[in-house]
Amino acid sequence: MINKFIRENRIAAGILTVIRLYLGWSWMTGGWGKLTAGGFDASGFLNAAVTNPVADKATGAALYPTYTAFIEGLALPNVGMINFLIPWGEFLVGVGLLLGCLTTAAMFFGLLMNFMFMFAGTVSTNPLMILLGVIILAAGANAGKFGADYYVLPYLRNKFTTFGANKETTTNVA
Repeated sequence: MINKFIRENRIAAGILTVIRLYLGWSWMTGGWGKLTAGGFDASGFLNAAVTNPVADKATGAALYPTYTAFIEGLALPNVGMINFLIPWGEFLVGVGLLLGCLTTAAMFFGLLMNFMFMFAGTVSTNPLMILLGVIILAAGANAGKFGADYYVLPYLRNKFTTFGANKETTTNVA
């Protein structure tokens, strides 16, 4: 019943729009601040995440060793790419949410970044953004009903349906 309400109800769509706009503004301004600050550099953050990983208080063992290995093996050697992806990713997630355009995809990538920041040990606003983001993600297309998704999603469905209908099928004759 809740699933049907959150995914189909117009009142829920209105509430979701307010949540979506809040998250969109948070993501967009965070990204914009990094883009206009004159050179975002994640290397200090990444190095700190490796030298001080999130650890179990009782044993001192790293809780996310695969994430630490990801940072050491991929993120730090390619910090230039990370310095590009984080600010632009934050900004574009925010724009997508503010416009209500490809809302589900934008929220998925926003949640992905939130979890990455938390795996590195940064709490900040991430738990709240994850909670609200999961609600937006669960609502699917209804979260963008009062946004560009109202027009974009039917267009994309039509294009992909038309594309799929034009496929020729071949059969193997044995």
